[in-house]
Amino acid sequence: SRLTSLGQLEMTWRSRCHFHPLLVRVLHKSRLRYYGKPEKKRDMPYQAYFEVADGSGMMSMVLWNSLCPEWYNSLKVGTVLLLEQYAIKTSYPFKTQPTPGDSQMKRFATIEISLNVRDPPTKISIIPEEMVKPEWGLPEVKYRFITRSELEDLPNNHSCDVIGLVTFVGRAERARKREHGEDFWLYRWAHAIDGTSDQPFILELFATSQPDVFERIHPMTYLVCTQMRVVRDLTENPSSTIYLTTSNESQIFITGWHKGQPYTKDTKVKNFIQWTKTQSEADQMKKTVIGGYYPFPRPPNNFLKY
Repeated sequence: SRLTSLGQLEMTWRSRCHFHPLLVRVLHKSRLRYYGKPEKKRDMPYQAYFEVADGSGMMSMVLWNSLCPEWYNSLKVGTVLLLEQYAIKTSYPFKTQPTPGDSQMKRFATIEISLNVRDPPTKISIIPEEMVKPEWGLPEVKYRFITRSELEDLPNNHSCDVIGLVTFVGRAERARKREHGEDFWLYRWAHAIDGTSDQPFILELFATSQPDVFERIHPMTYLVCTQMRVVRDLTENPSSTIYLTTSNESQIFITGWHKGQPYTKDTKVKNFIQWTKTQSEADQMKKTVIGGYYPFPRPPNNFLKY
């Protein structure tokens, strides 16, 4: 009876300093960010963004500092939370925005929920899914799965989710975050097929905050990647270099991690599982490759173009 909604918060937050509890579902989860610097002495300089929603719409929620190691792995996409003693801040304007699965959902972009260990000390409770009541009006997690045959028609930077059978996975490679900097991004290339095209999905998978999954991607596993972005070479031949890359909100799942995930109810995921049942494992195994150097997008044929 004392709950508030995200819509009410946006209208009344300036006139209050104490807020009623919130009941929300996690719809998106960003990678964990480390913002420590040698000259600033902070114990746990971590931050993670989540997009949470109730019946009134969707809002960003930020997990700060020592709450990150305590809660980050427990807050999964689909988790229902009861939040008490949180703070409300104006939104950080430059953060990335995931593409919601439900395009009709209202987004409250001016403010964000701030969860900290003090000022005030936030209380987070996870509500088990079997105790979630329909009358709470919490939205379901929705996805934007595409098949490989649909990929050719999608524009550059389009956001989508994919599922496929891994046929190739490359070695982990590094790229500098900034020229002359000492920080690196870690990534690997993978191919996955879904039976709708002769061509595979070409996936550029950056290490998200799921090292256990990233290191175990191997041929013949069922791979799900969410919040991927389409990358097209718009200059020469647009169809030749189309691939998908991870975004800040991407989540990656492989065989062994799928159970209980919200996407298992999706129609295209079910269609893919039906297709895999018609395939011969021995035949697919012959076509799989692992490791090696994978230059992509391929360099031009001659030095003048290069």
